[in-house]
Amino acid sequence: MTSTLARARVLTALAFGLAATLAGAQAWPTKPISLVVPFPPGGSSDVLARAIGDKLGQSLGQPVIVESRPGAGATLGADYVAKAKPDGYTLLMGAVHHTIATSVYKKLPYDFEKSFAPVTTIAMVPNVLVVNAKSPATDVKQLVALAKASPGKLSYGSNGNGTVQHLIGTQFASLAGVELLHVPYKGSAPLTTDLLGGQVDMSFDTLTPVVQHIKGGKLRALAVTTAKRSSTLPDVPTLAESGLKDFDQGTWFGILAPAATPKDIVERLNTELVKIIQSPEFGKRMAEIGAEPVGDTPARMATQIKSDTAKYAQLVKDAKVTID
Repeated sequence: MTSTLARARVLTALAFGLAATLAGAQAWPTKPISLVVPFPPGGSSDVLARAIGDKLGQSLGQPVIVESRPGAGATLGADYVAKAKPDGYTLLMGAVHHTIATSVYKKLPYDFEKSFAPVTTIAMVPNVLVVNAKSPATDVKQLVALAKASPGKLSYGSNGNGTVQHLIGTQFASLAGVELLHVPYKGSAPLTTDLLGGQVDMSFDTLTPVVQHIKGGKLRALAVTTAKRSSTLPDVPTLAESGLKDFDQGTWFGILAPAATPKDIVERLNTELVKIIQSPEFGKRMAEIGAEPVGDTPARMATQIKSDTAKYAQLVKDAKVTID
């Protein structure tokens, strides 16, 4: 009798616990959600965050506030989210840059693979080699010839030390056999401004912040860095087509939460985000900015992060890029 009563009490407790968990999941979210962008306004991260944030806010019934926390190659914003309360109210607009930072920065205060719970990849954005429209180089071959004629004089801008633009620049220089001057910026907006003004000679930035300037004739696209041409700029060749064999680099962007965020919240976020990402309306918006929608599972995103971390570790080692 006593044993039966004890079992009943345990089952009752478990039932109450399950009910409380379900109630908590159903209640979330009850307040605004912060989506942290680790770059300044105006770049691909910011544009994507605002595009997805508006729709996610409508879907969840709570505002999604885009919060800019730039600096240190996107690691300051990542560190802020890694240390945030894991309750689903603070999210990170992560990117491939974070997989590179793992190898570039000697003392990161977080572990990108362990400190975050992947939610979904929003989009893949091709990077593009662009020069000012006044540049004498009209293709990659001419640009390489200019660089060889003036070693270390031609400059390329990036979104900061250790970002994918930086690594693409080092890989381009190595494969082309040229010496380029690297100029790190805090984000795409100031880099694009200087590129338009002629203060920097070229960039390997994502397509989003420069596509309108390319179509407007102020910047000239010489090549995309991915294996396939961009559907937004179908007439622009790839770097591989331009003579740099097997060149294939792009930039993905996605949502992550602090590692201990409850699984049901991560799953709810994934479900709502994938619906948005795979909608025709969102696809149309992505086409306008040169992005390709993804919308994968948390497990698939985690696999991508693991793979890219290993890939870029080798590139960082080959390029001897380190930051204290």
